[in-house]
Amino acid sequence: MTRLGNETKAVNLSQGLPDFNPPTEILEAAITAIKKGENQYTFPFGSFLFREAVADKYAQYNHIHADPKKEITITCGVSEAIMDAVMGLTDPGDEVIILEPWYENYVPDCLMAGVTPRFVELSEPGYKIDTEKLRAAFNKRTRLILLNTPHNPTGRVYSFEELSAVAELCQEFNVIVVSDETYEHIFYDGHKHTSIGSLEGMHNRTVTISGMSKSYSVTGWRVGWIVAVSPLTSVIRKVHDYFTVCAPAPFQAAGVIALKLGKEYYEEIRRKYSCCRSILTDVLDFVGVDYFKPEGAYYVMLDYKNIKWEQQKYSLNDWTPDRTFAEFMARDIGVAVVPGSSFYTRKNKGIYKVRINFAKKESTLKEAAKRLRKLQRFEK
Repeated sequence: MTRLGNETKAVNLSQGLPDFNPPTEILEAAITAIKKGENQYTFPFGSFLFREAVADKYAQYNHIHADPKKEITITCGVSEAIMDAVMGLTDPGDEVIILEPWYENYVPDCLMAGVTPRFVELSEPGYKIDTEKLRAAFNKRTRLILLNTPHNPTGRVYSFEELSAVAELCQEFNVIVVSDETYEHIFYDGHKHTSIGSLEGMHNRTVTISGMSKSYSVTGWRVGWIVAVSPLTSVIRKVHDYFTVCAPAPFQAAGVIALKLGKEYYEEIRRKYSCCRSILTDVLDFVGVDYFKPEGAYYVMLDYKNIKWEQQKYSLNDWTPDRTFAEFMARDIGVAVVPGSSFYTRKNKGIYKVRINFAKKESTLKEAAKRLRKLQRFEK
């Protein structure tokens, strides 16, 4: 979709990346580290200073206490971290529960590891976890459940009650949670992020994953981390060690500075993203498109069923309706989006939805809003 956006000169609201710079002090820390010669391999599991910074951050914000020597591993982004966990903690023939819609890497990770993904669809409206549906997915072959909160693509922030229900099932069936919390500091309207690993009974059966990309607007730096008790970490590290030697050394040094920015920084990014969200949702309200108002992360899933548009103009035999609508959006409206079905496995799911990213400069979003207003002439 980014390539389509570039081709059509559309405003790119597809790929989950900002179009503004990270905090100056983080940039300066990376430059200083490069100039000081921190350009070679670090210890495979990450520089100890950075692992200490992660441990301090987790004790303060996530209420998870971890030994930086034995329970924290620095990775080349969250994507590698998830693959490490799936590959390290499963055997071929195991099953992994995935809540649907899901972030695009989860299913390929499972398939490459030789395990079977078992899908549990979030209940609409509201994309909530249905405990009974979830219970039905657990069985003796279930090894992991992949959790993502705040959630990409929907923007849900799972409640304490939902997470507690997941925790109870995992303890009952002896299942490990791999919790992708890369948007952990981005939430709105009184919602709060809870790390499931902090809940009673979950410390020893949770792999908590996050990174620098989203909280600090450095998606290209590829620095993530895995927090898990020593028995889980020791297995995960065997995979990590052979996937990659280490995460980028100067960016780990900058990460030490990033993780010390303090609560004022996180409050400011939430305020900023809340304003960005309003610019987008205001124009969607004006046009009359149905959407789920995100509670966290920086995406909106909108439903375009009430938009009358020229589908036959772009439709190809092997394209789903949402893929065709994305083509229309880029070429006729001038905004690049992501087809909703790309977050589902089952046929005909998500085919009337698209995802829009609002992690953009105000000027970018205002231009996108101006173009999105053209959808009004296609309203039913």
